Amino acid sequence: MSKRFNVWLLILAAIMVSRFIGMALFPFADTTEPRYAEIARLMAETGDWITPWFEPGVPFWGKPPLSFWAQAAAIKVFGVSEFSLRFPSWLATLAMVWLVWRLARQLWSVQVAQWSSLVFATMALTYISAGAVMTDAFLALGTTLTLVSFCLVMMGESGRWRWIFFVGLVIGLLSKGPLAVVLIGIPIVLWLLLSWREAANNLRRLPWLRGTLMTAVLVCPWYILAELKTPGFLDYFIIGEHIRRFLDPGWAGDLYGSAHNQPKGMIWMFWLWASFPWGIVAVLSLALAWFRGKRHGIVSKTLSNPGVSFLLVSALAPMLFFTLAGNTLWTYILPSLPFTAILIGRWVSECKPFWLSSLRGGLVAFVPVLLTGFVCVAVLGWTPLKTEKELVSYYQQIREADDSPLIYLDDLPFSARFYSGGMALEVTGDGLDNFPHTGAFEHLYVAVPQKWSSEKVADLSPSARKVMENKRYQLLVIDGFRRDQKSVSDTKGVRSNDI
Repeated sequence: MSKRFNVWLLILAAIMVSRFIGMALFPFADTTEPRYAEIARLMAETGDWITPWFEPGVPFWGKPPLSFWAQAAAIKVFGVSEFSLRFPSWLATLAMVWLVWRLARQLWSVQVAQWSSLVFATMALTYISAGAVMTDAFLALGTTLTLVSFCLVMMGESGRWRWIFFVGLVIGLLSKGPLAVVLIGIPIVLWLLLSWREAANNLRRLPWLRGTLMTAVLVCPWYILAELKTPGFLDYFIIGEHIRRFLDPGWAGDLYGSAHNQPKGMIWMFWLWASFPWGIVAVLSLALAWFRGKRHGIVSKTLSNPGVSFLLVSALAPMLFFTLAGNTLWTYILPSLPFTAILIGRWVSECKPFWLSSLRGGLVAFVPVLLTGFVCVAVLGWTPLKTEKELVSYYQQIREADDSPLIYLDDLPFSARFYSGGMALEVTGDGLDNFPHTGAFEHLYVAVPQKWSSEKVADLSPSARKVMENKRYQLLVIDGFRRDQKSVSDTKGVRSNDI
């Protein structure tokens, strides 16, 4: 058992450590990662820990601050880098891996726990989000912590787990808001309907009154301070983000991008992507067993086992909630995956059907090897990325004291904002007519769309010449550019296109 444990631990460690390759080397590609990274960078720079800022003067009301707090704290410790901003998500994922192991061990055995943690760590969305600057890992940590605690308490555990239930609520409310309560409430209510007799007495184990007060004391102050500091936050975040966004797939009230309009029910397809490759294999195997006449056994075993039924409703909760929503992303699946992984982990550990025994090792390695290979290929420059890191770095190397800031015509990518430390400018209009005129520059550096023809570049300025290009832009230098007298306030602020 010790040898098996050591092998399992080494494999799990290799999987989690392999994510460091992407965390440290892979640049931020537009739009999600550099957008959130820039918000965290501004928080660390300004020292404003109450209001996340979308850009100077524009508050970001779209998410609570827990993930930004963690990322800004990492910047304070490690400096500004891709690694430091991604590190908090990696820690949150590592905590979820342990929670999966802990619950699976309690429900079945160490062997099931080992396979469950491997399955969870190697699902596509888990592996990607473990090294990404997003809020979803923190929401999933909160929901997983609460639901695992609830399940353990229902099974007779006491002590710290009674209070950790409410700690998870705090994490969820400070990372995504009321959505956390919904994703926690759905599986608990459904499970109580299925297993009321077994659960009725154990419900009293949770300190509902004191735990709720603790949650309110830890959560409410930030919501109150955020509204007082930037009035309008509660209306936008509570009503807009949680009601209007859900009901209106083309919600026009989004202040920070565009709505993610998807067909209703698309969340189930997202589950297949997020759980890849394990979800597809499990669904195919379940379908074969179902059509071979084992459907009654599957249903009866699920309903008769309180642990299995709790895992099932916890795994299904995000899909059930978002089925009728047209405004969805595949990252919404992440809270489902810890419980999906335990269900699949038990099945994989038993090697049923027999063909799974020879496949399961390859399935464990598939996503880490595939994505690590992609990172290496991208870093070598063989796959063009939607990132301005190289262009901004080139500008910073060649720029001299009398040269202009880096200017993007019409649209300033988030990655350019982040990698320039907020110094890159967006200038709107066909050309530079609206650029602030306050003196003279030796050289003017302008990034224009890569698709611009040489004739269009010449129309911008006869002296314009291209010095480099990437997938989306070409960097132009205009020599001896002189400017009239005009206010810097003519420059328009950043606008972003959400994914």
